[in-house]
Amino acid sequence: MSDSVVLPALGESVTEGTVTRWLKKVGDTVAVDEPLVEVSTDKVDTEIPSPFAGVVEQILVQEDETVEVGGVLAIIGGGSSTTSAPAAPAAEPAPVAEAAAAVEAPVVSAPVVSEPVAPVVTTPVVAAPVAAAPVAASAPSQNLGAAASTDAGYVTPLVRKLASESGIDLTTVSGSGVGGRIRKDDVLAATAPAPSAPASAPAPVAAVAHAATATPSAASPLRGTTEPMSRLRKVLAERAVASMQQTAQLTTVVEVDVTRIASLRQKVQQQFVAATGGKLNFMPFFALAAAEALKAHPKLNASIDGENVVYHSQENIAFAVDTERGLLTPVIRETASLTIAQIAVSIADLASRTRENKLKPDELGGATFTLTNTGSRGALFDTPVVFLPQVAILGTGVVTKRPVVVSTADGGDTIAIRSMVYLALSYDHRLVDGADASRYLVDVKARLEEANFEANLGI
Repeated sequence: MSDSVVLPALGESVTEGTVTRWLKKVGDTVAVDEPLVEVSTDKVDTEIPSPFAGVVEQILVQEDETVEVGGVLAIIGGGSSTTSAPAAPAAEPAPVAEAAAAVEAPVVSAPVVSEPVAPVVTTPVVAAPVAAAPVAASAPSQNLGAAASTDAGYVTPLVRKLASESGIDLTTVSGSGVGGRIRKDDVLAATAPAPSAPASAPAPVAAVAHAATATPSAASPLRGTTEPMSRLRKVLAERAVASMQQTAQLTTVVEVDVTRIASLRQKVQQQFVAATGGKLNFMPFFALAAAEALKAHPKLNASIDGENVVYHSQENIAFAVDTERGLLTPVIRETASLTIAQIAVSIADLASRTRENKLKPDELGGATFTLTNTGSRGALFDTPVVFLPQVAILGTGVVTKRPVVVSTADGGDTIAIRSMVYLALSYDHRLVDGADASRYLVDVKARLEEANFEANLGI
């Protein structure tokens, strides 16, 4: 008896997928839940496990061909079907720009993505070859590396080329990617010379001379090469262009003194780590202040539907996560009702699973507003692109200490060292006016500078 393997539903708005790589060929034996084929959609890239045990008799959809959900991918004979529904593939992050949501549209400089639900996969996702090109904003750096493996397994042509040019045997390299996959950084680490024994402390003059002759960054192996755009990058590109063509976007920037938040973080850090297992950074404060202000400024938490304006009843904040495949934006739902601890834990969890390709499509969808941490890579601020159908996105720059004029208790002025940050709000001028944006930012600024978050810590 033969059984048909069909493309399962990978999310409510996913209607089709493209076969990127067959992991089995005709005549191969396959076990239940063994990875059979890799499929790419506009939401996720994932492996489809076999729902049956047996021998692959026919492959009906070739690589690079597209098939609708429910379409037959292959025929497997000589086995029996499982009694339970086929395991669903682990969702690999959708593109940054909101690649995940039918509701969202990609962003060019910051977060990206949100989308519908997909079954949980029991096997690690092997990402299709994609040029690793990290983008600016990203959520807190809580990247939990996948288990290392001494088996090179499937690696991208780029990594194989780099290893060959460097004389590295891939079987001797431990991979830090998903499922132990070997990445470019692993090969570069294997080629790096072993650190020499520390020398005695150099004199100040020597240190200055060394800084003046700093070694330039290593050239990327991508120089002079050509490769096809991944499906994910194509979707991101299309949505980014659509966002710029269909909306009237501009950006308003304010400067915020977060010295009091910095002091609060220092005071409660030890207690926070003990309660949550993770460090407290600025992002949860930015997220809560942004969400709370949305409740009083519904135009910023809305979407345009034809000639109607839809004001959302929840503040679902998406945040950008920088991954090897591109920028993705998982969603924290009803953010305004959460504590700082709950937001911090959600950010760490979602960011980690985004980088490990373990998100479900619904965790990338349904956002009503986006937060992008431009400062995570040292930038002062940028002008992020709004994700359709959202009408606004808030970018947070790097927090830096510098001299600032502040008012004293007696009404005078003085210069003090303060922790400062720029907040950049991009918005759709079809609905949001400059005055609306400014009022929103002023409220966010006031909340952050007041730093009265003790009651919101949740520890």
